[in-house]
Amino acid sequence: MSPKIPVLKPIAANGSGPGGRVEMSDIRAKLGEIGGEVDSTTDKVKPIATYAAVAGVVVIVALAFVMGRKRGKRKATWVEIRRL
Repeated sequence: MSPKIPVLKPIAANGSGPGGRVEMSDIRAKLGEIGGEVDSTTDKVKPIATYAAVAGVVVIVALAFVMGRKRGKRKATWVEIRRL
């Protein structure tokens, strides 16, 4: 029993098997098509994702540095040495 989704409309699938049945080779061919599209899309997005990741790491390191510097100034101990 398939769930009925009001937005989607069923489409008749014609396969290469007897009586137009969908066979495993049809499914593999379609998955190969989809995989090719996904590969081309990821190849386009990889440089942008790399730049974003590097920028994120730089921001996190800078934020940790500034926060550590503030805390260090606040908790610094002053030692005064006097000669007798």
